Amino acid sequence: MSGRIRTVLLFGAPGAGKGTQGRILEQIPNWYYFASGDAFRNLRPEDPLGKTFLDYSSRGELVPDEFTITLWQKKMESATVKGSFHPEHDVLLLDGIPRNRHQVEMMDEHIEILALLHLTCRDQQQMIDRIQRRALIESRLDDANLDVIKHRFETYEEETRSVIDAIPSGLVYNVNADQSPILVLKDILDSISKLKLGS
Repeated sequence: MSGRIRTVLLFGAPGAGKGTQGRILEQIPNWYYFASGDAFRNLRPEDPLGKTFLDYSSRGELVPDEFTITLWQKKMESATVKGSFHPEHDVLLLDGIPRNRHQVEMMDEHIEILALLHLTCRDQQQMIDRIQRRALIESRLDDANLDVIKHRFETYEEETRSVIDAIPSGLVYNVNADQSPILVLKDILDSISKLKLGS
């Protein structure tokens, strides 16, 4: 990848609805959605990166930064070669990466952050219910264990929220994720419509 990719970060606690919104937004022409969790889950268990993901996700912990960034770079290079992602004119929508301040610094040479869409949800039980429902629908083993889910919330508060502090406040858009998905989408579209994205 050459040059910095125009990027919007889809951000929020586990179960805030990032995946739901990401899958809708990727239908917009010239938007490309990348969810790090999906990328890791699609790895084969015998793959070294896949084994690393299983080891960490089963405990509700974040995969080490170097593994995460390496996987992201490989996936983006593959998407570019295949022609599904065109870095010169597509907007990259990132979900689940960067996950901490160090990853923000590691990715700075590769991405130009246009906005951070912060999905905020005050009702943690609602998020837990969403995660457990998703575990049943998508057979996501890392989402099925309540202790693991609670540890993921702790990890988010201790480590992941620091990403917001690493982004200029003028680029952060708070979106109320307690609303129905269609109203969350409306607020997201209102926010991204303010961005100068060009043609």
